[in-house]
Amino acid sequence: MVALMRLLIFGLIALTVIYLAISWYSRSARRRKMELDWEEAGRPGDRTTYIEAGMVQYERSLRKRLIWLVYIVPVTAVVVIIYLTNFM
Repeated sequence: MVALMRLLIFGLIALTVIYLAISWYSRSARRRKMELDWEEAGRPGDRTTYIEAGMVQYERSLRKRLIWLVYIVPVTAVVVIIYLTNFM
């Protein structure tokens, strides 16, 4: 039981670090792409407003939601492996 708790605690800590790293990278890549798009297109208006509006759209995007798979896939795999090992 102690080994399972250790696996859960350290596993979730590791998944959280991975999630934060992927989330940070994805946000910075999106911001960089929007900055380049604004410069190449020569858009009129305020650059900061354009980028912030795009980041609001990013927060609602599918890409942002798919990052949650970092938690879902490994936890599901561990549960299935434990179930198959103990009950099959």
